[in-house]
Amino acid sequence: MQRVIHGLAVGLILALHSTSVAQERPHNPWNVVVILVDDLGATDLGCTGSRFYETPHIDRLASRGMRFTQGYAACTVCSPTRAALLTGKYPARLHLTDWIPGHVRPRAKLRIPNWTMYLPLEELTLAERLHAAGYATAHVGKWHLGDPPYFPQHQGFDLNIGGTQWGSPGSYFWPYGKGDRRVPLEGGHEGEYLTDRLTDEAIKFISSNKEKPFFLYFAHYAVHTPLQAKEQLVRYYEKKLAEATTRGDNLDGQQCPVYAAMIHSLDESVGRILETLDSLQLTERTIVIFTSDNGGLVLPACQKRPVTHNIGLRAGKGSAYEGGVRVPWIIRWPGVTAPGSVSHEPIMTIDLYPTILDILGLADDPSHHCDGISLATVLRGQGSLPNRALFWHYPHYHPGGATPYSAVRQGDWKYIHFYEDNHGELYNLKEDPKESQDLAGRFPEKVAELRAKLEKWLKEVDAQLPTPNPDYQLE
Repeated sequence: MQRVIHGLAVGLILALHSTSVAQERPHNPWNVVVILVDDLGATDLGCTGSRFYETPHIDRLASRGMRFTQGYAACTVCSPTRAALLTGKYPARLHLTDWIPGHVRPRAKLRIPNWTMYLPLEELTLAERLHAAGYATAHVGKWHLGDPPYFPQHQGFDLNIGGTQWGSPGSYFWPYGKGDRRVPLEGGHEGEYLTDRLTDEAIKFISSNKEKPFFLYFAHYAVHTPLQAKEQLVRYYEKKLAEATTRGDNLDGQQCPVYAAMIHSLDESVGRILETLDSLQLTERTIVIFTSDNGGLVLPACQKRPVTHNIGLRAGKGSAYEGGVRVPWIIRWPGVTAPGSVSHEPIMTIDLYPTILDILGLADDPSHHCDGISLATVLRGQGSLPNRALFWHYPHYHPGGATPYSAVRQGDWKYIHFYEDNHGELYNLKEDPKESQDLAGRFPEKVAELRAKLEKWLKEVDAQLPTPNPDYQLE
C-alpha cells in the first residue's frame, strides 16, 4: 500500500511540475552533454583562478552558464565519483569507495573493508533512465567501473567508445598503449592524440543524432597521468613559464608545462564540442555540464615538481582536505540559467542524476534511492538549496596522503574523522578555506554535533568501516 501511495504522490508531483517544465522546454526535447574530466583541480581553469593554464573555451562556457564555487566530487579518487554520477548515490551506499582496484597496504594499521570493485548491473543508471525515455546514449572515454561485463553497453549506453576497466591510458598517443592497457580505438595514425580522437568520436555521435534527443557522457582520460602532451604545446608553455619566471610572476605553484599543455588540448576539445552544437543549431536545446572526478594531483610527478597546485586549498587528489574533493562545476542551461552567473551553494556529484531528470521532466523509478537533490531551482535563479549535509567516506589509503577517513560538511563547517587514531578535525571553510586552523579544541559542541550526524549517516548507508589489522607493522 505504501508503494502505491508513493507512486501516486510521485505522479501528482510530476503532473504539477510539468507545466513549468513545458514552458522551459525548447520545441524539441533537451539534449544533455556531460563532460567529466579526470584529476582536474578546482583552480585549473582561467575562470577559477589559474594564471598559467589557458582555458578560453571552458571560460566561455562559464560565461554562458552558471559556475559553482563550492562544487564537490563524491570522492577524493575517480571510480567512486563516476559511480555516484551515474546513480545519484553516495559511494558509501554502493560500497564502491576506492579507485579500482585500489592500493594494497597489507602492513597498514587498518585493514580496508571488502569493498565492491564494479558498478553492479542491478543499479539503475542515468543512461538507463534516459535510454528508456527515448534518448540515444553514448559513453566516450574513461569508464573504470569494473571488468567485463560491467561495461557501459550493459549500463544503458547504446555506444561505448574507449571505455574499459582501466583508469588511465597506456599512452595518450596512438596506438594508445599496448596489450590490454591499450585504449581500444581503431583506425588511428601516428601522432594522433587521445583527447583529440575522443573528441572526434563525440562529435560523430552528436552529428549522427542531431534529429533526436541524445545523452553524451564524455569522460575524458585527460588530465590523468601519464603526463603526455603535444610537443608544440609543451614548448609553448615551457616558454611561457620561462618568461614568467624571468619577470617574477606569481603562478601560485602551477608550473608544469606538460600538464598545462594537456589542459590546453582539453580546452580545445570543449571548444570543438560547443562549436559543433552551434553549427548544428543544437546549442539552444542542449544542456552542458562540466566537472571533474576529484581534486588536482599535487604529487611530484612533473620532473620532481607537483603536477598542479590547488590554489587556496589544502592538499590534492587522494586527500581528505578540500584540494582532494573540491572541483570545477559549470552548468549551461540555455534560456534558463543566467549567463555568467555564480553560485556559492555546496553541491556534489550525486546531484547530477536528479538534476538532469528534473530538467527533462522525467520521473525516477520509485524503487531507486537517490542521495542527491535537483539543482534546477538554483539554475533557474529561484532560490537556494536546503541546508543539507554533504558526506564523504574513504576507508582506504592513498599516496595522496589519505588514511581511512569519513567527513561531513554542513553550512560553513567541515568535520573530518580519521580512523587510525580516531581523532577529528574541524574547519570553518568560509573563514579558512585552506583548512589551516583545526578548531576542534575550541568548538567541542560543534564537533559532537557533526560527529553524531556523520555516525548516523554511516549507519543509514551501511558504510563499510576499516578494522584493526593483525598484520600491522610500524613502517
